[in-house]
Amino acid sequence: MSRPRYEVAEVIERFGKKFIEKHQPNGYQLRVLGALSKCRTSALGGHMYRCDHCGKDQISYNSCRNRHCPKCQGSNQAFWVEDRIEHAYPVNHYHIVFTVPDTLHAICMLDSKWFYNHLFAMVWDTLRSFGYTHYSVESGAICVLHTWGQNLSLHPHIHCLVPALGYTLKGEMKHIGKGGKYLYPINQLSDKFRGKFMAGVKSQLAKGGLLSQYRSSVEKAWSTPWVVFCEPSLGKPEHVVGYLGQYIHRVAISNHRIMQVDDRNVRFMLKDNRDQGRVKTATLTGEEFLRRFCLHILPRRFVKIRYYGIYSTRFRTSILNDKEKMVMKSVETTIERIAHLMGIDVRQCPICKMGQLVPVAIVPRSRPPPLVLVPQLTN
Repeated sequence: MSRPRYEVAEVIERFGKKFIEKHQPNGYQLRVLGALSKCRTSALGGHMYRCDHCGKDQISYNSCRNRHCPKCQGSNQAFWVEDRIEHAYPVNHYHIVFTVPDTLHAICMLDSKWFYNHLFAMVWDTLRSFGYTHYSVESGAICVLHTWGQNLSLHPHIHCLVPALGYTLKGEMKHIGKGGKYLYPINQLSDKFRGKFMAGVKSQLAKGGLLSQYRSSVEKAWSTPWVVFCEPSLGKPEHVVGYLGQYIHRVAISNHRIMQVDDRNVRFMLKDNRDQGRVKTATLTGEEFLRRFCLHILPRRFVKIRYYGIYSTRFRTSILNDKEKMVMKSVETTIERIAHLMGIDVRQCPICKMGQLVPVAIVPRSRPPPLVLVPQLTN
């Protein structure tokens, strides 16, 4: 994929000051924006490489490695997929998406960490209870939180990958599902999820003395149909994990979706799911773009990928006694893994395409000090 012309980092550089003055983001959001603006620039330092064929020098700046950064997720996604393929059960899987209505967004913003944790808990509680009531098994799921819609608005939802497999009370693994067509009745799943989720929301609001203030939002959420979407079962484990891998390390918006950044606005592409997935464009002011982007900066140390039931580490290590298999035994370097997973040789000289880049110096974070030479190994 070609390098994008515009990046989120440029939007931060252009409009960050005005956004901060107008919306006053918290300290953690400021640190995230700062990391994204410096990613792969001289501010983070890097390394100087020299081609062993043409002799040309290249400087590679360090990445920020922030999980919200559009430039740092490609290799993370590829690594996650490879590491999980070995641990996927060799059965069909269902992709189930749980969403909440937008009438609850204001409540979400009161305490997003509690809201998202509650969302995870109720999704799994619903899936687990249906596993027992429909098939008499302990089921499992890999769940991933997303918080955005295509236009960067707040849209919390959880993608679940649920195996057509469960663990019975007799200690046996049992295939579940209705011939690959569906796993659970969607309408029943939606109603049960709504009931469980809203009971927790009302209790939380009551504890904070806010129930009367948000009563209209709660009542509207009760009367609104909740969307739970389920796709037909998927195939082989590598297809299953590869499919979910598309959702694991996504961020609110990729750099390739940004079409134009001028002195006032940001124009970007979006897919309108309400209009048969047609690709359209949207334009926001720079400050509004950053405000919406910050809605999707997750709370510090919040875990957005969670494993439940027969996919949990506890089950794999204690019940299945699969401790050896749960330990990742990668013998490749990061560069070697990128080469065989993504087909990119980061050591190849981009100029002559024939030589290999050899590290010759460290580029420090601050420019004034001289380059620190890397000691050369002698035979």
